[in-house]
Amino acid sequence: MNTKKNIKNRKHGLQKFTENKVDRLFKLKKITQVEVNKLNKAEVVLFAKKINEKFESLEGDEKEMFWTKIEDITCELTKKQVWEYNNNRITAAISNLMQEYGRMPSKSELAVETKLSRTTIHKHLKDFASHPIYLEQMEQFRFMTSKVLTRVFTFAVNGDVLAAKLFFNVVGNLNNVPRQKNTLIQNQNNYIQINGMVLSQEAIEQLSPEQIKSIENVLNTKKI
Repeated sequence: MNTKKNIKNRKHGLQKFTENKVDRLFKLKKITQVEVNKLNKAEVVLFAKKINEKFESLEGDEKEMFWTKIEDITCELTKKQVWEYNNNRITAAISNLMQEYGRMPSKSELAVETKLSRTTIHKHLKDFASHPIYLEQMEQFRFMTSKVLTRVFTFAVNGDVLAAKLFFNVVGNLNNVPRQKNTLIQNQNNYIQINGMVLSQEAIEQLSPEQIKSIENVLNTKKI
């Protein structure tokens, strides 16, 4: 009986020690990978469990502070998932509140609607256009352009005037997209040769705006 009791007490003691060790990590202002590497397997399992529980239970500024605490030890997949979660909530909130108020909602209103902090919303709105996930989404839309354009063309050839106008407008814009830098110095062979000196497109791209402007002024005033 005493042996079983001693084993039980020992397990309880180890569990208590593990919990205390993990809890001490959460008291740090910033949790680093160095600290996580000091945990054993059982402690890592408990640590991961508590992270999930805390992250799900927190809202607003508390959630933002907790994310700042664990961001350095979070894998890229989780960071992407958090970004997508925030993006979906903010997008839905903007759409809903605009319909309700008839105007663009404030960050405070978005914070209440999404249960995210104003800091999180500010960062997301400021940086989302340059975020890799957003850029990937834009590439997916571009990838679908030809399919949509084919559908528009089908309506156009069947007599839909609006579809025909849209088709010609889109095709016209596609044809007008510049494929090179917008300078007067362009050549089918991508270089200009003057008295044996070759001025290539690569060399032109290294010139300053003032130097390019000077060359353009010369070409505009001389008949070549």
